[in-house]
This record gives sequence, C-alpha cells and structure tokens, in this order.
Amino acid sequence: MTADAIVFIDGNNLYHNVLSMGIRPGNVDFKRFVDYACLKLRCRWTKTIYYNSVPDITDGDDVYYGHMKFLSEIRKIPGFEVKTRKLQKQSNDKRMLEKMKEIDAQTFCSKCTPLVKEMCRECLRPSIKKEKGVDVTMAIDMLDLCAIKNECEMVVLISGDGDFVPALDIIERKGKEAASTFIRYGYSNALRQSHRYWTIYDEDFILHCLREKATT
Repeated sequence: MTADAIVFIDGNNLYHNVLSMGIRPGNVDFKRFVDYACLKLRCRWTKTIYYNSVPDITDGDDVYYGHMKFLSEIRKIPGFEVKTRKLQKQSNDKRMLEKMKEIDAQTFCSKCTPLVKEMCRECLRPSIKKEKGVDVTMAIDMLDLCAIKNECEMVVLISGDGDFVPALDIIERKGKEAASTFIRYGYSNALRQSHRYWTIYDEDFILHCLREKATT
C-alpha cells in the first residue's frame, strides 16, 4: 500500500548544498525532484511545502528580486505551497565595542594592538545574516498536519538538517511514517540513523531532478 505523504522542503538547506555540487538552484525542477524522491520512498505526495527565508531589499535589487522570482516560479507548480520568513540581520556592533575596550585594556605593544583589533573586526563583522524561525515553522507544520490534523499518513522531509529528528520521532510515535531524503552533500548522520531515508547521489540528481535542458 502506498502512503499519502506531505513533502516538506528545507529550501535554504537545499539551496546551499545544491550550490556545493556546482549546480544553479534555478536549474532544479522541483516537481521532478519530489516525484522521484517519493517514487524511491514508495509514497504518493498530496502536497509539497517549500520553506525559505527571503533577503531584505537593502541587500540589493538583483539579490532581492532574483530570489522573489525564484520563489514565484515554485509557487506556480501545482500542489506546491511556499512559506517564507525574513532573513534578518543580527548586529554585532555592541560586541565589537566591548571587544575593542578589552583589547585597549591589555598590555599589547603598539604594533600588536592594531593587528589584534583587525583580527577582531574580521571575526565580528558589523552584522551577520541569520535565518530565523524557518526550521521551527517547518517542525510545527509537520507535527500539526500529520500528527494532529491527520492530513497525511507520511511525512517526507527534504533536508539534511539533523535538528528535525525530534519532530520525526514524534510523528512515528503517533503511528505515522516519517522519512527523509537529501543529496549526499550535507546529509546529517542523525537523520540517516534514526529514520527511513534515501540518499540522492550526483548522477541521479542530475538525471532525474534538473530541468531537462539545464546544465551544471
């Protein structure tokens, strides 16, 4: 018997690991990808939810509008839904000021002090981008749709992030199926050791998961 599944895609995790293969994420055919993954995991997907953070307009028009176009194309796929959270900037300015004071309080020589401060500035750049809330939203949705609302018999997670293991554990304790699939880059051992999984190797990914005319 083939289980009805909802597929949850960790877009940020997938995006960066696809890049590590030398493949443009825009060349991924997400419909083909999900179809192929569910074929291998012996389930029938009824809905796919793609989760992703979005950049700020201050990051530049090309970055912002290019990413929004990317997400718009995914929304057009029948049966796909896109959920986003803003990619927030977390300031390091306060920490930077504290570190500069600590360095000034030390007995470094006049030549060493500027070097130490420069290394500190490099480690504590003015701000860092942080994806906030996406993983939590995914985990809550998996539990809500599968374990509480009973909208599916199985959860298929497309992510290599081992932080999702507890959510998958709960789903299985509720008598449902849980499985994950991911490309071999960044696929956590925790996911592969705890639940049914399928690793997508490079050749299969290129043959079955890219747009037909895409090049790597």
